[in-house]
Amino acid sequence: QVHVVESGGGLVQAGGSLRLSCAAVGRTFSSYAMGWFRQAPEKERELVAGISWNGGWTHYEDSVKGRFTISRDNAKNTVYLQMTSLKPEDTAVYYCAARRGGIAVLTTAYDYWGQGTQVTVSS
Repeated sequence: QVHVVESGGGLVQAGGSLRLSCAAVGRTFSSYAMGWFRQAPEKERELVAGISWNGGWTHYEDSVKGRFTISRDNAKNTVYLQMTSLKPEDTAVYYCAARRGGIAVLTTAYDYWGQGTQVTVSS
């Protein structure tokens, strides 16, 4: 079992940067694929970026390619989402999630979720 907690959200101007962190508690963190999702008001939760258990594979949603970078440090049980060139449309609650197996796009494929952290990008 894995318990995850996100941090690092906040208010930033368009064009700015933020780094989100997801700290996980659980002895088997390194065996889980991790995903960063986001949910804007009145929209469905969507996968922003995913990373395999060893960091060898990553996946990005088209609108964030070239701007966001997902990474993980298994020694620290932490996964990161570096966000640059932020846009107002990136405003959402960002969630960290874990699943056994490979990266998956669907929310239903993930077993463990954090409470989320708010990211607000002003124009």
